[in-house]
Amino acid sequence: MAAGEVCEVGSADQLQQLLQQNERSLVVVHFWAPWAPQCAQMNDVMAVLAKEHTQVAFAKLEAEAVPEVSEKYEISSVPTFLFFKNSQKVDRLDGAHAPELTKRVQRHASSSSLSAGPNDSVKEDLNMRLKKLVNAAPCMLFMKGTPKEPRCGFSKQIVEILNKHDISFSSFDIFSDEEVRQGLKTYSNWPTYPQLYVSGELIGGLDIVKELEASGELDTVCPKTQKLESRLKALINKAPVMLFMKGSKQVAKCGFSKQIVEIMNNTGVDYETFDILEDEEVRQGLKTYSNWPTYPQLYVKGELVGGLDIIKELKETGELLPVLKGEN
Repeated sequence: MAAGEVCEVGSADQLQQLLQQNERSLVVVHFWAPWAPQCAQMNDVMAVLAKEHTQVAFAKLEAEAVPEVSEKYEISSVPTFLFFKNSQKVDRLDGAHAPELTKRVQRHASSSSLSAGPNDSVKEDLNMRLKKLVNAAPCMLFMKGTPKEPRCGFSKQIVEILNKHDISFSSFDIFSDEEVRQGLKTYSNWPTYPQLYVSGELIGGLDIVKELEASGELDTVCPKTQKLESRLKALINKAPVMLFMKGSKQVAKCGFSKQIVEIMNNTGVDYETFDILEDEEVRQGLKTYSNWPTYPQLYVKGELVGGLDIIKELKETGELLPVLKGEN
């Protein structure tokens, strides 16, 4: 690959080869899809960055064409950017955020001999990001892995305790972002993981949570979970017409969702959407609740209409508009 260019990766072997060839350099890989306009925009941004940072290797990989690689790195939406050094993933960026992509490329590509000024600026940016993360939900757990797949015994134990007490929490996998993993230790002055935050304030790690459980204080400190079935019922009735999809009306994150949004927009009927990629509990729970295994899913007055194929059929037969207006 010539310096200053973005190469195209078409297989797991090609990616491995790219990482090995550039082991001493930063490698940035864009997981993209041809149907997503935001990916095309970010490919343009990558091309500019490649010319500016000739010491960095830039590549793009069509996520749906190489599913084994996408699954390995848990790519569930596009665009997603992975940063590699020494063949190891060191950072991840989800979404079409050109300024943030530029900032991270600059930071990871820089040598360790940065002057005090830029270092202070980077530190300030990181602290702002950490503040947003610890306040991302009323109860935030920073752990190794995910609640469904914890990747250390301590994280597994704390998840089991929170679930046992029906505590509502969101989580962040510190393995997905080395900068957050190291930065949060300093930010919170707490050297280990997992870390539990409530209303942006550190509660502590596993030992503290165990103590709170033993004293009976855990239930008063942490917010309770709304029962999943009640939550799903409330969500599907949130608006007369509700679409559960990957992404939003503005930015669909899969081809099927993009198609159904186009059909819905052409009807002129008001509808609201819910991004299932933002909530794994809803994503899995709604499949069982509705007995419908795939997304998107469209509901009218709390009743499931169906997915993309059903909506296409209703459109072709002229029945879609009456259904959406609740006339059928």
